[in-house]
Amino acid sequence: MTRELPVGSLIGSDLPAPAHVLAPRLNRHTFWCGQSGSGKTYALGVLLEQVLLHTRLPLVILDPNSDFVRLGEVRQGVAADAAAELASRDIRVFRPGDAVRPLHARFLQLPLRSRAALMQIDPLVDFDEYNTMLRFEDEMPHVKDGDLVAHLRAGEGTIRQRLATRLENLGVADWDLWAWGKRSITDDIDERPDAAVLDLGGFSTQAEARAAALAALDHLWEKREERIGRLIVIDEAHNLCPPDPASPVDRLLTERIVQIAAEGRKYGLWLLLSTQRPTKVHPNALSQCDNLALMRMSSPRDLDDLAEVFGYAPMSLLERSPGFAQGQALFAGGFVQAPALVQMGERLTQEGGRDVPVPLR
Repeated sequence: MTRELPVGSLIGSDLPAPAHVLAPRLNRHTFWCGQSGSGKTYALGVLLEQVLLHTRLPLVILDPNSDFVRLGEVRQGVAADAAAELASRDIRVFRPGDAVRPLHARFLQLPLRSRAALMQIDPLVDFDEYNTMLRFEDEMPHVKDGDLVAHLRAGEGTIRQRLATRLENLGVADWDLWAWGKRSITDDIDERPDAAVLDLGGFSTQAEARAAALAALDHLWEKREERIGRLIVIDEAHNLCPPDPASPVDRLLTERIVQIAAEGRKYGLWLLLSTQRPTKVHPNALSQCDNLALMRMSSPRDLDDLAEVFGYAPMSLLERSPGFAQGQALFAGGFVQAPALVQMGERLTQEGGRDVPVPLR
C-alpha cells in the first residue's frame, strides 16, 4: 500500500509542493466539513479516488445526494495508468429500482430493535406486540420477507393480526427497499468490493433511505468480529447522526454511528463523516475523530466548536477558514505529517451531483 495519497498542493510554500494524506492513518475516524459551495463533496471525491488507486481498503459509502454514484466512471484525459487501475477496481453502485444492482435489504435480517423501530413499536409501551415479535424470532428462518404479512395473518392470536395491520397501515411492507427473497446489499458488502456506493437519494421517502442506511450499518456492526478493515463514508452525516434524533429509527441510526465511533476502530470499522454543519452532528461521534479536513466555514459557532473538539488544529489556521477559496482546505490530525493548508487536486472520475442551474432567458 502506498503510504502517501496525493490530494493536491500545499498553499503558502515557496516552491510548488504536493500535499499528501497518510493512508495508514485512515484507520482513525475522520471529520470532513465545509459549508455549501466550498467544494466539500468534490474534494472528498478526490480523496476517495486516491484510496481506490493506492490501497486495498474497502469503501462503504452512504450517499444521500447521489454524489458518488459515478465513482467508477473515469474522466477523459486521465493518465492511462490511473484510468486502467480505477477501471480494474470492483466499484458497485446500488440504486433503488435499478435493474442490475437494486438497493435492497431484508426486513427479517434486521435486528429486532430495528424492525420494531420501523414499525413504531416501543418495547415498554407496546409490550405485547414487542413480546410477540421477540417470540416470533424462532419462526423467522422459515418465513420469506414477501410472505411476512400473510404469515402473520395466517397465525393465531389478535396480536399477530395487529402486527400485520401495523405493517400494512404504515406502508412498510410495500417499500421498494425490501429484497423479497432476492439479493440484499448485505450480500454484496460481505463480498468486500473495493467500493459499495448506496444511493440513498434515490428513494421516494426519507424513511426508506434511513432504513437502508440502518440495514448496512447494523450488518457491518454484526460482522465486526471478522475484523475486516473498512472505511465507512457517511456524506451529509448530520442527517443520520444528529445531536437530537427525533424518531425511533433516527435514534437507532445515531446510536449505531456513535457506537462505531466509540468502539469501531478495534474492529477495523473506520468512519469518515462529512457535513456542512459540525454543530448538527452528534458530539459523541464528532469527538472521536482524529483527522480533520476543514474547508470554507463562515459560522463563528461552528468554528468555535471545531476549535474546542479538534485541539490539534492550530487556531491560526482555523481562523483562516472563512476566507478559503473553493477547493481549499485545512488538513490536521494523524493523517498528515503536520497541519497544512491545501488546494485540492482535480477529480479523476465523474461527479454524480450537480447544482441546480439558474434559468436564463
